[in-house]
Amino acid sequence: MNNNNNPFNGPDQQPKMPRFNMNWVYAIVLVALIILFLSGGGEALGGNGASQQATYTRFKEYVEKGYAQSVVVNKNEGTLRMYVKAKNVRDVFNMSAKQVGAHPYVNVDFGSIDELDKYLTVEQQKGKIVDFSYENKRGNDLINILLNLSPFILMAVVWIFLMRRWGGGTGGGGVFNVGKSKARMYEKGNEIGITFKDVAGQAGAKQEVQEIVEFLRNPQKYTDLGGKIPKGALLVGPPGTGKTLLAKAVAGEAGVPFFSMSGSDFVEMFVGVGASRVRDAFQKAKEKAPSIIFIDEIDAIGRARSKNPAMGGNDERENTLNALLTEMDGFGTNSGVIILAATNRVDMLDSALLRAGRFDRQINVDLPDLTERKEIFQVHLRPVKVDESLDIDLLARQTPGFSGADIANVCNEAALIAARHDKKKVGKQDFLDAVDRIIGGLEKKTKVMTAKEKRTIALHEAGHATVSWFCEHANPLVKVSIVPRGRALGAAWYLPEERQITTKEEMLDEMCALFGGRAAEELFTGHISTGAMNDLERATKSAYGMIAYAGMGDKLPNVCYYNNQEYQFQRPYSDTTAKIMDDEVIKMLNEQYERAKKILIEHKEGHNQLAELLIQREVIMAEDVERIFGKRPWVSRSQELMEDNEPKLEDMPDEVKQAQAEFKQSEADKQADENNK
Repeated sequence: MNNNNNPFNGPDQQPKMPRFNMNWVYAIVLVALIILFLSGGGEALGGNGASQQATYTRFKEYVEKGYAQSVVVNKNEGTLRMYVKAKNVRDVFNMSAKQVGAHPYVNVDFGSIDELDKYLTVEQQKGKIVDFSYENKRGNDLINILLNLSPFILMAVVWIFLMRRWGGGTGGGGVFNVGKSKARMYEKGNEIGITFKDVAGQAGAKQEVQEIVEFLRNPQKYTDLGGKIPKGALLVGPPGTGKTLLAKAVAGEAGVPFFSMSGSDFVEMFVGVGASRVRDAFQKAKEKAPSIIFIDEIDAIGRARSKNPAMGGNDERENTLNALLTEMDGFGTNSGVIILAATNRVDMLDSALLRAGRFDRQINVDLPDLTERKEIFQVHLRPVKVDESLDIDLLARQTPGFSGADIANVCNEAALIAARHDKKKVGKQDFLDAVDRIIGGLEKKTKVMTAKEKRTIALHEAGHATVSWFCEHANPLVKVSIVPRGRALGAAWYLPEERQITTKEEMLDEMCALFGGRAAEELFTGHISTGAMNDLERATKSAYGMIAYAGMGDKLPNVCYYNNQEYQFQRPYSDTTAKIMDDEVIKMLNEQYERAKKILIEHKEGHNQLAELLIQREVIMAEDVERIFGKRPWVSRSQELMEDNEPKLEDMPDEVKQAQAEFKQSEADKQADENNK
């Protein structure tokens, strides 16, 4: 039995009362206006023509001048209406006949009916008026009241209409529903259509949220042991790593009502609306318990409260946060309601929001590593028609630091590039071009360069490739290009090593590879250029990091002057120490620069061949470099990881081992038969 269809969801809950609908107000106003016109009020509103109030003396003057067409006398109210001739309308109303409409009249109060009767009889005989008549209609006091209030009623209707348009809120209601929650509710998981199968990588985060799903499905399993169901989980990580996707997967797997909203949904122009929407969202979730509330980008309302409200404090935002804190862990109970939230700025959140009892768990959704990127590529390549020769391992190695959203963008960009070249399938080169475009920008083949400039750039990029090839710990080379791309005139593309720990030797080798371009310019052109500014910047930052933070200096060993926010206005070291740091950095940089020059002098011929090949082709691959210098004697870390993850024969079941042995035996028998022949 579905409890949601029962008007009483629990013993302590009140029956659901019918909600007030503003359509009834509009209907009442409409009926009142209809009654008004049917009862004669329409005429009073000016439906027949213009009217003017005049004294009895003025009335007699109009009659004497011959302005009166006819006179209608109301004995009960003591008034008369003198209808004006068309030719005399301007004399009475100072307006044209078109402006006053049909049948304009003058309204007059009189005293004695007998005197008026005698006067009208005489004037009719003189020909001053055509005719006169009597009526006994009594005015409706209610209609008169409505007529007096009609401008105010009209203003109220217009104001309510505008507030319905501006006030926001869901499901109509406008100004009266502005405090209602904007949460989108999904009753069943299949409405979203995303499950854990659609989430690749993030094994740790997936395990954490799977536990939340299990809490909702089988809470008795945990409460029997005295445990309490967690109240909330905060998904933390860089943009594009899949925080919102994980929340959608939870909704798809849990099979319970799922309320989705954004932190900005609580922000409104009216005071108190944010707090009201928080309370309304939790009230709806309680009615549907067990349920999940998901707040995306919670930093919009959960930012740390100001210690000094007079200095830039936002009372409305803080009131919203206070309401959220109270609802999550106040005196009230929220049994069966779990709050999920996502943010990439956890350092900005209020400490009261992060304590145990509110967000019991912080789930880190980090950038994917090598194996996780491979899994993500496999997910996003499902709808793409790829070539059979595509190496997913290479793509995973080629995209270090890419988030799930970046990988999805790579797959889409590769498909667009293949379609641009009228290909039937997306190949390896299309993916490599997509990665190059995302990282470096669009190729600028139209940029004009002289032969001297082109040669300088070729020598520079060949210097990077040569030095990195002969440094053991430098990143493996993929290709070298002298085609301008983005702001760079040329580039050497590597497969960055994603190390968990980095040694001093590895950092020095990378620094030496950065100096390869500047060293090649000085050795083989006799001058240096501004093309190495980015290389110098990266090398200098790396050197300062090694000396000041990692404690890798000769004169300052085992010391870390960590640049924490605590030291914004004052350095944590003296001027003497700063001078030692500068000397250490300059010494380290100069040593690696001389080392790069030494490598280039030793392999001068190969470097020149590489530069000439670059001038001819503009783009050369690692295979071309290997053809000139020979194979590198070192295996990269990424290659080691890939080999370790490949299934080995000794780890296989006995059936697989036996089949493999039989296959080898059959191949040996075939070879023996061929030799005997």
